[in-house]
Amino acid sequence: MTIAQVIVDVPALGTDRVFDYGVPKKWEGIIRPGMRVAVPFGPRSIQGFVVDLKEDTDVEKLKDIKQPLDLAPVLNEELLNLGHWMAYETLSFKISVFHAMLPVAMKAKYEKIIRRTDNSAILLDDLFEGKQKISWKEAEKRNLLPALHKQIENGNAEVIYFVKDRARKKLKKAVRVNAGIEELEELLQTLPANAVNQIKLIQFLLNVSPDTIETSILVKEAEVPTAAINALIKKGVFSELLMEEYRDPYKHRDFERTEPLELTNDQREAMNPILQSINDDRHETFLLYGVTGSGKTEVYLQAIQEVIVQGKEAIVLVPEIALTPQMVERFKGRFGSDVAVLHSRLSIGEQYDEWRKVQRKEVKVVVGARSAVFAPFENLGIIIIDEEHESSYKQEETPRYHARDVAIKRGENHHCPVILGSATPSLESFARAQKGVYHLLCLSKRMNDRELPPVSVVDMREEMRTGNRSMFSTELFEKIKDRLDKGEQTVLFLNRRGHSTFIMCRDCGYVMQCPHCDISMTYHRSTNEMKCHYCGFQTTVPVECPECSSSHIRYFGMGTQKVEEELVKLIPEARVIRMDVDTTTRKGAHERILDHFQSGKADILLGTQMIAKGLDFPNITLVGVLSADTMLHLPDFRAAEKTFQLLTQVSGRAGRHELSGEVVVQTYTPEHYSIQLAALQDYQRFYNQEMTMRKIGSYPPYYYLALVTVTHDDLLQAVTVTEKISAFLQQNISKEAILLGPVASPIPKINDRYRYQCLIKYKREPNLLSSLRKVLEHYNKQTARDGFSVTIDINPYNMM
Repeated sequence: MTIAQVIVDVPALGTDRVFDYGVPKKWEGIIRPGMRVAVPFGPRSIQGFVVDLKEDTDVEKLKDIKQPLDLAPVLNEELLNLGHWMAYETLSFKISVFHAMLPVAMKAKYEKIIRRTDNSAILLDDLFEGKQKISWKEAEKRNLLPALHKQIENGNAEVIYFVKDRARKKLKKAVRVNAGIEELEELLQTLPANAVNQIKLIQFLLNVSPDTIETSILVKEAEVPTAAINALIKKGVFSELLMEEYRDPYKHRDFERTEPLELTNDQREAMNPILQSINDDRHETFLLYGVTGSGKTEVYLQAIQEVIVQGKEAIVLVPEIALTPQMVERFKGRFGSDVAVLHSRLSIGEQYDEWRKVQRKEVKVVVGARSAVFAPFENLGIIIIDEEHESSYKQEETPRYHARDVAIKRGENHHCPVILGSATPSLESFARAQKGVYHLLCLSKRMNDRELPPVSVVDMREEMRTGNRSMFSTELFEKIKDRLDKGEQTVLFLNRRGHSTFIMCRDCGYVMQCPHCDISMTYHRSTNEMKCHYCGFQTTVPVECPECSSSHIRYFGMGTQKVEEELVKLIPEARVIRMDVDTTTRKGAHERILDHFQSGKADILLGTQMIAKGLDFPNITLVGVLSADTMLHLPDFRAAEKTFQLLTQVSGRAGRHELSGEVVVQTYTPEHYSIQLAALQDYQRFYNQEMTMRKIGSYPPYYYLALVTVTHDDLLQAVTVTEKISAFLQQNISKEAILLGPVASPIPKINDRYRYQCLIKYKREPNLLSSLRKVLEHYNKQTARDGFSVTIDINPYNMM
């Protein structure tokens, strides 16, 4: 008998192992590793992943697999092995890793049905209304659960759990023509004169003679109602069938085909080692460091072209927020229908269909956000990570993987190159390139030898002293008006959505905090609400101070909504368009806003981080950064690096084409090195200075990090457990490692749960992972009982 080893869909410590199940005779030869199956587990039926097949088992009472949920494996052997490696490295459950690899549509949905087992019990006739079974939802709706509970206890009814697959194919109606030309002509003679539509339909078929045609197209082209088609189905002229149709998010767009451009000397020099690695089937990690506008994308496109010529496949990762239609356009324009796009802005059905194109080998290139690194290709020739410094490549929930690590692991498996591209590489990557771990490639000039835009840094403290209390410095305001007069476009960047950052009472200093989190609430003018951007709590705006009843409540700080209002007030003739989380929640909103701006229907694009990446419009000649300090003062050792990267990236949106550009950066700390060096676009000097700071503070890239966070709704419990964990880890790490804490997290409370943490800095700690796993094992047993949550993040990116 064949035995399947299955990882079941229960993300818990006791179930994070393989369970043996028998493969029934009828499924033998069909069940293979990498398939999803429905298996009995306790009283219910749940989804599981087959990871291996074997011939014998130690299990005495072996249960059988109920049914396969796939006809072909959804995870190939490489992805299964990658899953085991990721679960170990990120201290995650294997089932969580496998789910992360698949589109949302393939996460199982569980349904419950109540079935009567005793057909003679008269009471059950009323409850079940004469039916054999009813859904749990219906029982809840009719308030039958208490009565049914008794019947289940008495053995008169039972609950059946079953796995419902959410992965649905989209089907469309079509007809197959069964009759030949002679039969159609014969039928035409016999039809009565009043069967006008049938006659029309047969004449259409004689002219076009299709084999199979979609019903809706037939109705449209033959100009007949569906009744005529149904009449011919009855006569046997047609047989009805269902055809599968992909939900294509880009089907209404025509992408203009583009040809490869002539490479500059810089680009050619960067291309040669990449091509060498592709031709030698050799894994190598390249860091492509190129200033904004230096033509990194063209290098990617031509490297992919070479890979496709060799019959291999490519994955291109871009940060979620940079997945603008522009990026998609570049790849679809070059490779057409060979490209699938995977990201969270698509509907569940669209994501599933794009993923299936990859699985069915119908495409050669995947462009997508973080999780596209798991695209089920079997013959990878190259993996590219654009804007590799972006923190969105690190997943914040379990499994806490970094797409770069996964890409490099897959590159090793497929013996193919991995390219990390950025104008502002992360310090970790640049340090590895300096040590020769990565191969450094440089593009030091912009395309067409265009100059980088001059950056002017404005000290907002001086503006205050001269009596300018506006959010726009005199210099930026005059430059915006100048661009309006010239008919050129401006991008204004502010890393904060909402209207005001907080509201404060001017009499007693009260700031409105979220009642569930230790964080001030943000005022949203459009809905006239205070919102917490952490737990989502929202409430009305107070008219008077809740503390001292004063009416002197004022709004402080500025968000994108407030800037938009101010702009409209100061320059009423300006057409302003806003792009932030609030304006892009609806599907396709991203695209509409950018199309609107590109076609010149707006003069000013105002936005958050979304607009800092990947935009390339010829008419942008001014970029204004309204507050460069937003991220600089966060309790995060990467604050200076993130500020430098963001300012450099956003400055790079100006003057990319014929018109020259300018950048104005407003700040209250103009003397900070990250702002000064971003203005000079001097990455090398920033790198040297920041590396000195990291060395002094014992931070990456000199040390690795592991962050342990404990949450509980009782502060004392959270502190006590964190102290115990710290003491245990201190005993199990070497003298070279540094343990900081326990200490309250930078945001000490979220969603009514207190947060405490300890941080380990280390270079080589062979026992650390096993010690951390012991911590998880110990406290996960207590979690359900005592309400603890212990999370461990290896090399965290979000220190908050």
